[in-house]
Amino acid sequence: MAAESMLLHSSYSSTKPRCYLSSPQSCWTSRTTNLRFERKVVFGKQVKWESLGLTSRREVSKKERGGVVRCTAEGIERRMLIPGEATVRVPERFKVVALMACVMCLCNADRVVMSVAVVPLADKLGWSSSFLGIVQSSFLWGYIFSSVIGGALVDKYGGKRVMAWGVALWSLATLLTPWAANHSTFALLAIRAFFGLAEGVALPSMSTILSRWFPGHERASAVGFSMAGFHLGNVVGLILTPIMLSTIGIAAPFILFSSLGLLWLSSWVYKVTSDPRESPFITKSELTSIQAGKTDPPTTTAEFPPIGLLLSKLPTWAIIFANVTNNWVFNVNLKQAAWFSAFPWGTMAVSGYIAGAISDSLVKAGYSKTCVRKIMQSIGFTGPGVSLLCLNFAKSPEMAAVFITAALSLSSFSQAGFLLNMQDIAPQYAGFLHGIANSAGTLAAIISTIGTGYFVQWLGSFQAFLSLTACLYFITTIFWNLFATGERVF
Repeated sequence: MAAESMLLHSSYSSTKPRCYLSSPQSCWTSRTTNLRFERKVVFGKQVKWESLGLTSRREVSKKERGGVVRCTAEGIERRMLIPGEATVRVPERFKVVALMACVMCLCNADRVVMSVAVVPLADKLGWSSSFLGIVQSSFLWGYIFSSVIGGALVDKYGGKRVMAWGVALWSLATLLTPWAANHSTFALLAIRAFFGLAEGVALPSMSTILSRWFPGHERASAVGFSMAGFHLGNVVGLILTPIMLSTIGIAAPFILFSSLGLLWLSSWVYKVTSDPRESPFITKSELTSIQAGKTDPPTTTAEFPPIGLLLSKLPTWAIIFANVTNNWVFNVNLKQAAWFSAFPWGTMAVSGYIAGAISDSLVKAGYSKTCVRKIMQSIGFTGPGVSLLCLNFAKSPEMAAVFITAALSLSSFSQAGFLLNMQDIAPQYAGFLHGIANSAGTLAAIISTIGTGYFVQWLGSFQAFLSLTACLYFITTIFWNLFATGERVF
């Protein structure tokens, strides 16, 4: 039994139409007078009238707290919420970021499926090792171009539609991959290039949508959470794909992940908008909170982005060089070395979210965005650089795994650096700028993947190549701290 207080005021006697509240356990009728509030409580067959003074207390069981109010004078019946009964409402922006994390997980898991399935496919179809490399790189053929195009489309049409089309098309490409592999070499390469073309819109769409839906002091956490999903896609793909290949067949993981993509799409289309102001589900208080936390109003533009102007500023090049370095190192050393275990990708997901939370807390504490972005990016590059240097002195596979995991985990701090900085300096053209930086990073990944053997041969050892890569990290960190800014430039 819980106590509930009630303060009643009246000035003169009057008779009001009576109202009846019915519930499974009790009902009551009421009338007001100038001095008191009377309640008739019916418990089974026992009827009891209680007279309450100006200030009174009454005890109500939990089962009495809800009912239907019927007003006999007006003939209206409606549900009444009695004080003490609370309704928990999840903010719409949390639903948006949850869906975003799920699709980023699928985005990366779909990539991993082919990387694992390519081995049994090669055995089945008799592919040579050189052709294996061509198949693996065919994803990048489409990906390198679609980032720029997709980014421009995001700026013009908003992230919702572009992401929806991207997911639909890459899920279709994933579903058709086993068929294409059995059909012809050309069909397989075309499908994989098409898959990369569709996935290239994911990161620009993510960045733009989250910048619209979250205030500035929450954006780093939102990006960190979404990218945690992206990194966990490696974990999901590495764990589920081998199991399904060995128990069900080669086509099984492709069918599973493509089906999950289409299932996700059904929620995305009906529940998410590109801008919170367009959402029919958001509350006024949440919308006010989001808008109050923005320094620049969200805009879309139909104009073609001014490429010359964007490339004329050093903060743009700081972002591009950071993306190039991140993709160079990430694709050459860290990703391949950690391929045999899902654990490093799990730690990367956790550390990336922690980096976002730290970044937001610093912004809330009053630090400038420029300072925060530089701190996060410095950790994201100097940490892996030191880890790679230490890797040269690892005396056991276990120690090497520790340094590789540390490099991966610390590199995720870049998500709170250059990945957020595109929205800082160019909110109107952030999608297009993201596409430019992503394409440059993809080109670096292609060059580094092809040229690793030549670099090692030229330098004389793989240890020397690791040292060179660490130096690239340090040089880019210096460039970033000299020219990056958290203020709007365009």
